[in-house]
Amino acid sequence: MPADNHTVFDPVTYILTGIPGTEESQVWISIPFCLMYVVTLFGNSLLLFIILSEQSLHEPMYLFVSMLAAADLLLSTAAVPKMLAVFWFRAGEISFAACLTQMFFIHVSFMAESAILLAMAFDRYVAICDPLRYTIILTKSVIGKMGLAVVTRSFCTIFPFIFLVKRLNFCRTNLVPHTYCDYTAVARLACDDITVHVWYGVAVAIFVLGLDAVLIAVSYGLILRAVFRLPSKDARLKALRTCGSHVCIILLFYMPSVFSSLADEFRNIIPGYIVNLLANLYVLIPPMLNPIVYGVKTKEILERVINVFYRCWSRSSVPN
Repeated sequence: MPADNHTVFDPVTYILTGIPGTEESQVWISIPFCLMYVVTLFGNSLLLFIILSEQSLHEPMYLFVSMLAAADLLLSTAAVPKMLAVFWFRAGEISFAACLTQMFFIHVSFMAESAILLAMAFDRYVAICDPLRYTIILTKSVIGKMGLAVVTRSFCTIFPFIFLVKRLNFCRTNLVPHTYCDYTAVARLACDDITVHVWYGVAVAIFVLGLDAVLIAVSYGLILRAVFRLPSKDARLKALRTCGSHVCIILLFYMPSVFSSLADEFRNIIPGYIVNLLANLYVLIPPMLNPIVYGVKTKEILERVINVFYRCWSRSSVPN
């Protein structure tokens, strides 16, 4: 039962209600969500398998792609299974500790993806603007340190969110109008002043995610300048094709999160179910489309994918 509006209590459990206003159609909504999750699991797992098993793909660009695939798997798996349980079985109950854990992994993986995209932009900048020093600058040791920096920054940025939420007093309700434990949705249930929480969120959005986006834009600006100075038209087209998949991934990552943030700011005039649906986009759309974009737009990965399916088909067609 929801707690009384004026009684301070320690939240032992929360109840995720799903998408408000769509109770009658949540089973139908779950179908595309489930299909997207299946594609996410298959696509990113296949991408990781191909990159890790093919020695020729152990290059900086593909290692960063494998990091992105791992972050995609973590992001979607932290949110979608519980989301589907809410839709299918009305199993919205979640302990406070599990809620904080889910919140941590969703936001950590999202923050990690932003950092990985920045690392990939740097990789493309060095490859195109300083190709002779590419293998000297981006050694496996450097890539390992960059991966460690991604994890460390993500942890250090998100842990204060969890610490701040854990210190809140709750007195309104334990019903969370969401499909997963979103930081903002949970913090709004508190009876304490959450000004500090709001400003910390704004600071992270500006000085971490915003700075990542600016540095990515600067990198690609420098890349475009270098590309259009190349003497050969074929070289220019090849460089643009190489960067095309990265630009698609960057847009897929930032656009849903921007739309979700804007909708949340105007939640008083935008229907709640739209705000909630947009909040689900960034845990569903980018993880699903990232491996598809890289599989289609990257020749080396596409060739390996075709080869894997061909070998599987050949083995299954051989008579016993």
